[in-house]
Amino acid sequence: MVDVILGLQWGDEGKGKIVDFFAKDYDLVARFQGGPNAGHTLYVNDKKVVLHQIPSGVFHEGIINLIGNGVVLDPVTLKRECDTVASFGIDLRKNLFIAERTHLILPTHRALDKAAELSKGQQKIGSTLKGIGPAYMDKTGRNGLRVGDLLDKNFTTSYIKLRLKHQRLLDNYNFQEDISQWEEEFFEAVEFLKQLNIVNGEYFINSNLKAGKKILAEGAQGSMLDIDFGTFPFVTSSNTISAGVCSGLGIAPGHIRDVIGVTKAYCTRVGGGPFPTELENETGEELRKIGNEFGATTGRPRRCGWIDLVALNFACMINGVTKLVMTKADVLDAFKELQLCTDYKINGKQTREIPFQMERQKPEPVYKQFAGWNTATDAAKTYAKLPATMKEYVNFINSYLGVNIQYISNGPGRDQLVKVG
Repeated sequence: MVDVILGLQWGDEGKGKIVDFFAKDYDLVARFQGGPNAGHTLYVNDKKVVLHQIPSGVFHEGIINLIGNGVVLDPVTLKRECDTVASFGIDLRKNLFIAERTHLILPTHRALDKAAELSKGQQKIGSTLKGIGPAYMDKTGRNGLRVGDLLDKNFTTSYIKLRLKHQRLLDNYNFQEDISQWEEEFFEAVEFLKQLNIVNGEYFINSNLKAGKKILAEGAQGSMLDIDFGTFPFVTSSNTISAGVCSGLGIAPGHIRDVIGVTKAYCTRVGGGPFPTELENETGEELRKIGNEFGATTGRPRRCGWIDLVALNFACMINGVTKLVMTKADVLDAFKELQLCTDYKINGKQTREIPFQMERQKPEPVYKQFAGWNTATDAAKTYAKLPATMKEYVNFINSYLGVNIQYISNGPGRDQLVKVG
């Protein structure tokens, strides 16, 4: 049995905390896509920890954590993360496993990412410059190096061959930056990575399934950043939706049971791209300030706006969402009035469908107004203690989506998660 937790917006929905909360009920937590552009924030012993590649179940004793083949892995970032996790007394040689088919991010991938983004000028997509896109391009172009290749005596030769190919591309961009320090860190991290548990990921996870183990698949980014169904070209380079679980871990679709979708009580987006409900005013600034909306990986300020139910309904549909978790509901405590986008207006016509090219068609949001609860909710431990106006807000979203919100996060703490009903 495999359950899935993934984001339903443009990422940054607070998935890390939700995976951490649910992880205790599972035997294995697996990341199935994305790379170090993800930032899953947890609070461990009241200390903030941001995980970029290690699954969010790592702080639970006895739980196995697998980095799946759908991930692109930066050994340097992984080593830093491992050092952080180890400082909490976690023995990663016991509970972290890495699929040998997982593709590696090389220093030249990072250089190519930076060079390509700089070349776009005003057309930048807002890349995190972590080398994600170029690594996935090498994967689909059948040039990439994988974790299993590290154990081959000819790895260095293969590395040099790919590096020379990348150098020719960098020369075309007239990229002059010295990356020798990046390479030094890379090979040091590679030696560390080789000491970890490198496994045949698809056999590893299926043997756990056969043994009756409960598995939680953890997504990165959000559904509206999916390479196929997101706001292309302002998307990430992988399939962030539930279908990506099968190809990213090597499991059959029939094993998936629940798809738990995570949404904020409002909307945010980092980087470029369309954002119909964006508030470029004092209200948007207040959402950013109260919600501390700055990227966990990049530190960039997030664009903020009201919740977009058209986009959320689309994400529930393509993921087959069975349960919802709403995060950061407490951020709305300060507002006397709230808005929910229920429809788009495109060329004078009203619709509830996501357009093919949102950037060109520029949908105008149609809002439904709600009274805010305008009272602190962060201390509430039960649904009964939440204000009636918040319940009205939640019930309207449930009826619109046809999927029920089952948990409401009302603060960053592990214990600040209220079960609905």
